Amino acid sequence: MSKSKAKKKETALVPEVVEPGLSRRHEGVIVALLAHPKMKDAAQAAGVNEATVWRLMQREDFQKRYREAQDKAFNGALGTLQGAATEAISTLQKNLTCGTPAAENQAASALLSFSLKARDQFGFEVRLKQLEAALKAKDEADKGREEGASDED
Repeated sequence: MSKSKAKKKETALVPEVVEPGLSRRHEGVIVALLAHPKMKDAAQAAGVNEATVWRLMQREDFQKRYREAQDKAFNGALGTLQGAATEAISTLQKNLTCGTPAAENQAASALLSFSLKARDQFGFEVRLKQLEAALKAKDEADKGREEGASDED
């Protein structure tokens, strides 16, 4: 076996030696994982061995990039949902005055229900921030008392 073949075979067992960063192949695996949650299906879609996907999933840099890609995909989906929600609200608003009492009542009920849920969500967020601030202030006060007690000793 030639030197170059021996070296290639040797480094192929350790992908980090050949590919210290994330390669296009790795990015392809990430895309495949986003589209196919099962490792076997993702490996097939990316054109790699299932063991390769498993090994990549053990790497911290790959996991970080995969999480970033998941976040981007999720944010994109949220944007789509927000657009659809705007259209849905417009449709409900049109149905408020469509001339069919049953549809008008259903639209009014849905809009009121969504409005109350949204209000509750915003209320929870404000209360959570207040609780977090109070807890932080209490922790700082406790820490100050502990430091003061240790200074007296």
